[in-house]
Amino acid sequence: MATPATPEALDGLTHDPYATYALLRESAPVRRVTGTDGNAAWLVTRYADVRDALADPRLSLDKAHALPGNYSGFALPPALDANLLNMDPPDHTRVRRLVVKAFTPGRTERLREPVRRAADELLDAVEEAGGGDLVAAYAAPLPVAVICDLLGVPATRRPDFRTWTDALVAPDPARPHRAKEAVVGLLGYFTALIAEKRERPGDDLLSDLIAVRDEDGGGRLSEDELMSLAFLILFAGYENVVQLIGTAVLGLLRHPEQLAAVRADPALLPGAVEEFMRHEGPVLLAIRRFPVEDVTIGGVRVPKGETVLLSPGSAGRDPDRFADPDRLDVTRDAGGHLALGHGIHYCLGAPLARMETTTALAALIERFPGLALAVPEEELRWRPSMRARGLLELPVVCRVGEKSPKNPLRDR
Repeated sequence: MATPATPEALDGLTHDPYATYALLRESAPVRRVTGTDGNAAWLVTRYADVRDALADPRLSLDKAHALPGNYSGFALPPALDANLLNMDPPDHTRVRRLVVKAFTPGRTERLREPVRRAADELLDAVEEAGGGDLVAAYAAPLPVAVICDLLGVPATRRPDFRTWTDALVAPDPARPHRAKEAVVGLLGYFTALIAEKRERPGDDLLSDLIAVRDEDGGGRLSEDELMSLAFLILFAGYENVVQLIGTAVLGLLRHPEQLAAVRADPALLPGAVEEFMRHEGPVLLAIRRFPVEDVTIGGVRVPKGETVLLSPGSAGRDPDRFADPDRLDVTRDAGGHLALGHGIHYCLGAPLARMETTTALAALIERFPGLALAVPEEELRWRPSMRARGLLELPVVCRVGEKSPKNPLRDR
């Protein structure tokens, strides 16, 4: 068995993930490491191995298959833990089937104009201020508004959701109570919201799920699964899009020739979003998995019950799959990237995430031809996380003297 790497050896996965992943792909593509929780895990970094493992039914998401003492992830209460990220078939199949219709490409496309209107309203404030932190002013409030509209969450409570999800995605070691407070806040809020929608259903996804749950007495969806679905839709649908918008904008500002290409031909944007996900997507490590039997990954035997960490972030930079992978190229065919997963656990909200990001970037590019970083790039701060890649802030300025083009949607 390979000797575990020390936690110090993994520092690069937080501070310089892509350089560290390049070394691992070359020297130890399936490597036993010591995670930040002090437990051992198998880190898989090559594209072919990650793709195969994501679809391997022998790698379970159910924590019941973990060896005792092998995994000590953050403990959620049952009412939030019974979600798709902890399920295997047949439960996963049953629950996913109930909600997948909410995220079809057709239904998502009908949301495009409302999302564009919300984007334009947020950019009005950015324009008036002459710039600011684009994460706080734009990348964060836009997806939270979309997801909260989808679930039927009142606008007055949306700032709470941003605070709670931020505390769970990047826990502060100096303030461990914040994550626990976020769980209590989310559980209490969804309990009250579900009770309210039972009394007064609305035209929203949560009301639809409550109806499914109540009509058959819980045969298709338990109460814990109902609440966990609402939690997962909010959490995953908000956080990943926030980070994707932020890193996509930074990628364009880092590479003016790529920004110029998208400005000259807006039809490149959908493909560019796939490239942003490949090049610097929000998910460095997929949700942990546990082999239900001894398995071989990339020629390495991984024992039953040990923790396996698959890296879509590393897979997207694998030169065996993508030519010149460290180069951002908005004209590249980035199809086949693993930022949204692969197999039965492929991202439920993929059509919505694509549409939101494409719409957000189009609105921003059209509005601000003079958009620029307000600080040197080396001063930008990133989330201190091995799992999620995202900016804490993105300070920008709109250069004085450059007029914004007329926006046909906003100026109707």
